[in-house]
Amino acid sequence: MVVRAADAATRVVTALLGASPAAGRERISEAELRDLVAANTLLDPVERRIIDEVLVAGASLVRKVMMPRTEVVFLSAGLTIAEAERLVRAETHTRYPVVDGTHDDVVGFVHLRDVLLRPDVDPCTTVGELTREVKRLPGSKRVLAALSEMRRERHHLAVVVDEYGGTAGIVTLEDLIEELIGEIHDEYDTDPDPVHVGLPAVVDGRLNLADFAEHTGVRLPPGPYETVGGFVMAALGRLPVAGDEVPVTVGRPGDDGPEPDDPPGGWLLRVLTLEGRRVARVTVADARVPEPRREVTAPTPVERSRPAGPS
Repeated sequence: MVVRAADAATRVVTALLGASPAAGRERISEAELRDLVAANTLLDPVERRIIDEVLVAGASLVRKVMMPRTEVVFLSAGLTIAEAERLVRAETHTRYPVVDGTHDDVVGFVHLRDVLLRPDVDPCTTVGELTREVKRLPGSKRVLAALSEMRRERHHLAVVVDEYGGTAGIVTLEDLIEELIGEIHDEYDTDPDPVHVGLPAVVDGRLNLADFAEHTGVRLPPGPYETVGGFVMAALGRLPVAGDEVPVTVGRPGDDGPEPDDPPGGWLLRVLTLEGRRVARVTVADARVPEPRREVTAPTPVERSRPAGPS
C-alpha cells in the first residue's frame, strides 16, 4: 500500500510537469524540478503550493524523521527463533534490526514472517541465520533523495548512521512517505492522539520545534536540540524527571520580539511523563504572573480620631 501511494504521488507530480515518472523519480534534481514548476503555465496556484510543500518536506534530513535508537527494538543474532518469537509477539513492528554485539553492530534485519511464519525452520535456528541485508543511510541525507534511493533499491528499512559511524536510529519507507504526504494509518496503528491547538496543551516530547510552534503557538529558542524534550533537557542542564518545570520567556534575544497575544509571564513547560530517560509528554501553559502586592498603610492616631464627613 505504501509503495502504491508513492507511485501514485510520483505519477501525479510528473504528469503535471509533463515529464516521465522514471525521470521524476531518478533523474530530475530539486533545482530542475523547481525550474519546471516555475516554467509550467498549466499549473494552478493549488498545484504549485502542493508541489512546493513536497519539495520543502523532501529537503528535511533523515535524522529528523527516523525512530531514534532508544526506541528501536533490536534482536540479538544469537537468539533462537523460539526466543525471538516470544519477543516479537509483544511488539507491533514488522521488521527488526539484528545486532551482533552492541546496537552499533547491526548485521541486518529480520521480517516478522521470518520469525512467526516459517514452520519449516528448526526452533533452535538463530536469528542471525535468517538475517537479511539492511541498507544504511547517513543522518544528513535528505528525505526526498533517501526515498528515491530506497524505492529504487527496493529497501523498506534503513539503519541511520551518525557522523561517528554509530547507529542513530532506523527509518522506514513509510516514515519517508509520511514526511512528504502526511500520516498513513493501517490496521496495526493505534488511534492517534488528538492534536491540541493552542494552550494549555499536552504534547509529545519528540515533537520538533517547528511542529511544536504550529500546535501551541509557542516559539522555542534554537539550540543544540531538535525536539521539545531536547529543549527541556538543555534548559535543565541534566536528565529530566517527572514534574520538572522550564519557563519560556517572551522577547528573547534574536527574536522579533513578543507577539501581541504572548502572555506577559511567558509560558511554562512541565515534564509530565518519561519513557526511560526520554521526555515522553510535556504540558504547556501560560506562566502565571503573581499579582503585585499592594501595601496598606495603617492609619495614624490623628487620622483615626478625625471625624468622618466633609471637611
